[in-house]
Amino acid sequence: MMAMTSGNSCEVIAFFEMIRIYNFYTAAVINSRKQPSKHKLQFGSGEVNMNEVDTVAAISTPLGEGGLAIIRVSGPEAIDQVSIIFATKQKLTEVPTHTVHYGYIRDPISGERLEEVLVTVMRAPRSFTMEDVVEISCHGGLISVKKVLQLLLLSGTVRLAEPGEFTKRAYLNGRLDLSQAEAVIDLIRSKSDRAFSIALKQVDGSLSKKIVKLRHRLVELIAHIEVNIDYPEHDVEELTNSFINNKCKEALEEIDHLLKTAEQGKILREGLTTAIVGRPNVGKSSLLNVLAQENRAIVTEIPGTTRDVIEEYVTVGGIPLRLLDTAGIRETSDIVEKLGVERSRHALAEADLLLVVLNFNEALHEDERLLLEQLQDKQVIIIVNKMDLSERLELHQVHKYVADDRIVYMSMTEEQGLEQLEKAITTVFFGGELESGDLTYVSNVRHIQLLHQAKSSLQDALQGAEIFTPIDLLQIDIRNAWEQLGEIIGDAVGESLVDQIFSQFCLGK
Repeated sequence: MMAMTSGNSCEVIAFFEMIRIYNFYTAAVINSRKQPSKHKLQFGSGEVNMNEVDTVAAISTPLGEGGLAIIRVSGPEAIDQVSIIFATKQKLTEVPTHTVHYGYIRDPISGERLEEVLVTVMRAPRSFTMEDVVEISCHGGLISVKKVLQLLLLSGTVRLAEPGEFTKRAYLNGRLDLSQAEAVIDLIRSKSDRAFSIALKQVDGSLSKKIVKLRHRLVELIAHIEVNIDYPEHDVEELTNSFINNKCKEALEEIDHLLKTAEQGKILREGLTTAIVGRPNVGKSSLLNVLAQENRAIVTEIPGTTRDVIEEYVTVGGIPLRLLDTAGIRETSDIVEKLGVERSRHALAEADLLLVVLNFNEALHEDERLLLEQLQDKQVIIIVNKMDLSERLELHQVHKYVADDRIVYMSMTEEQGLEQLEKAITTVFFGGELESGDLTYVSNVRHIQLLHQAKSSLQDALQGAEIFTPIDLLQIDIRNAWEQLGEIIGDAVGESLVDQIFSQFCLGK
């Protein structure tokens, strides 16, 4: 090592002070994730100290008839309590972790055999919740799982888990961060292969890694600023407003890159509410049936057959659509049909996308002109149906209302034009094609909101740097951005928010 002179001793002190501050912020993040035992949580039965967390159980498979049903038990007493009701050759408390055992569930008082099962043992911390976990696989059906679960709960030591409590414990024990935990429910609710793929990447931590990397950059900047405040005579790396300006711009570029995917991610996660509208007997119900690949709606040549809004979920070109087949919009004296038309107009207001169906075999009706004029501020795709018949529709009139790439020519009877419809929807919402599967989509509304808040804080710091605002004031905005990004992955979030997020989960997850 080179000899250190007394002249640069203050610079060395400043350097190590910067390291100390950086380590302080980094350690704060790590400790908040590695010390869940200090949390006090509000469960249904009251406040629970994580030092003395109880054991919970729930059915983790859908209720109803099936080949198998699984009851999951998690907590410090999971293995002991299951061993009381599980009859097998080897004691369950002595078996190694991640092993499966065949036996019977029996009533410990009467000795009666209730069910033939397989029991899987996963010891802490090598489990989803990082607690002792036992999964009981029994025959699918309401009676069998009900009996086994009741037997577990009768002990008084095991209680019924609340919705999302297993995933909540995984988060609190450091197995997942909050963004990964939220992705679990997205995985369960996925309506398309693309949405499933996005959620799976989120569970694996694709978004978390980007957020952590971005926060580390801000921590370095905060550490530089604090050292500069404490040792102004030794400007670390010539920390000036220009330096802050450049670092904030780099962080803003990263946030903008994530937000660029937000609208598309939200669509892939939640789907598009899509209303099929048009005059009676133009082929709206036929379109629904073609997209759903089943006879979901009644199709006849009699106008006004559809009297109510019919709902169906489909996937078109990898994009989930919540299709609403509406009653034909026209003036009518029929009371029931009139109610259907009113519901159709309500569906128009709430829809993200409107598929306006026209008849190639009929001239454009005045009702259709009025409808297209009213929808100028909406996302509209015009479907010219019945292309297998003779032309009576004057297409140049249709082109007045939408661009060429938003007009799709189809024949429902021959199922022609579906690929063109997929391309049109992708063009409207994704600029022509979905992004690469390697891209990290931001799809959660909470995450999007926090990214916007962090962006706003950094923009405030950037504007302050440009007018030479004192750096201690700029530090406040940068630290706000750091904290807002931290809320995405669960650092420094309140218990009420955690409870609210996990309450959306199904029971047993």
